[in-house]
Amino acid sequence: MPLAFLRRPDPDHLDIHHEGTLLRVALRRRDTARRMTLRVSAATGEAVITLPPRLAVSTAQRFAASHAGWIAARLARVPERTAFEPGAEIPIRGEPHRLVLRGARSGAACFGEEEGGKVLSLACDEAHFPRRVRDALMRAARADIDASIERHAVRLGQRPVKVTLRDTRSRWGSCTARGELNFSWRLILAPPMVLDYLVAHEMAHLREMNHSPRFWAVAHHLCGHVDAAEAWLKRNGTQLHRFG
Repeated sequence: MPLAFLRRPDPDHLDIHHEGTLLRVALRRRDTARRMTLRVSAATGEAVITLPPRLAVSTAQRFAASHAGWIAARLARVPERTAFEPGAEIPIRGEPHRLVLRGARSGAACFGEEEGGKVLSLACDEAHFPRRVRDALMRAARADIDASIERHAVRLGQRPVKVTLRDTRSRWGSCTARGELNFSWRLILAPPMVLDYLVAHEMAHLREMNHSPRFWAVAHHLCGHVDAAEAWLKRNGTQLHRFG
C-alpha cells in the first residue's frame, strides 16, 4: 500500500512554546514545494510553515521549535490591530478619521467633521458596526477606483471588462489575461495618489502583461507619481492590513 495512504492527515497548525508563550504556526503542504519554508506575515502576523509533499510533520515541528525565538521576534514587530469600533481612529484617503456610532436606528454612513476632526459616522446596531464600516469603506473604494479607471481609460484607450474588490494580502491589485482587474478595498485607507497609481499600474497591464520597459513606459504615461506611490507603499503598505 502506498505510503501516502498510510500517513496521518496533517494538522492545520503546530504549537510551539517559547519563554512561557504558546506560538501557533500554520502548517501548509504544497506539491510544488522543494524545501521547507517558514514565514511570518508582516500584514497579518500569521506564522506559516510550508512543507514539500514527503517531508514529515515531526521534522517541521523540530524546525519550527528551533526557530521559536525568530518567530517571536517577528511577531513582536507586527503592529497591533485596530478594530472597527466606535471611537477608533483609522486612515481614510490617507487622513485620520474617527469612527462614530450616532444611533441605533439604521441610517446611511456619513463622512464629515466633528469637533475639528474628520469622522465616519454610522447609525446601526452596535453589533453590526464593524460590518457597516467595512461596507462604507468598500463603497468609497469602489467609487474612487471607478473614477480613476475612467480617467486613465481616456489616455489608454482601453477599459477593463470587469472590476472586483477583495481583501487581498499578497498584492494590492492584479490584472487577468481576460482584462479583469482586481483591487484591495484597503487602498481607500491610503492617500489618493497611491490608489490612483495602483489603478494606473493594473490598467497598464491591459496593454503589457509583464513588467518590461514597455510596461513601465505605459504606467508612467498614465500616472505622474509612480515613484512617490511606490515609495509610500514600501514604507507604509503593511500598516493598512492592521485595520478592521
